[in-house]
Amino acid sequence: MKVNECMCKDVCCIKSDTKLNEVAKLMSENHIGCIPVCDQNNAICGIVTDRDILLRSVACEKDPKTTPVSEVMTCDVCTCKQDDEMTNAESKMAQNQIRRLPVCDEQNHVIGILTLGNLAQNNADLGKNEVCTTIENICNCNGQVKNAE
Repeated sequence: MKVNECMCKDVCCIKSDTKLNEVAKLMSENHIGCIPVCDQNNAICGIVTDRDILLRSVACEKDPKTTPVSEVMTCDVCTCKQDDEMTNAESKMAQNQIRRLPVCDEQNHVIGILTLGNLAQNNADLGKNEVCTTIENICNCNGQVKNAE
């Protein structure tokens, strides 16, 4: 199975100078937890998650109305291509412990995003055991329940 058969194709992107309060509003309005950041050529240059905003901004007492996303985004973005095999994309997600994988074309323009939700929705086609293993590796829990009493 190819990535383009599972990925979400409706993706919001922002520029690196977008202020954090605008990013948070966009996430809220679209019910999403991450947004790819693109440069002036619309090529991916970063990604920001709701967790990035919380830990790298709010926890550091940065003003979300004046702080650009470039100050909190992850710059070293792991991506895949739409024609990649799902097993390769799952491996990238597991090895890098990432829950969302931007899908880019040959010019590094974002054309989709692959999420844990996409894996779960397609587990019948992908193989339930493989999806569970990927999720365990992303969460680094090795199949064990943490904080169990």
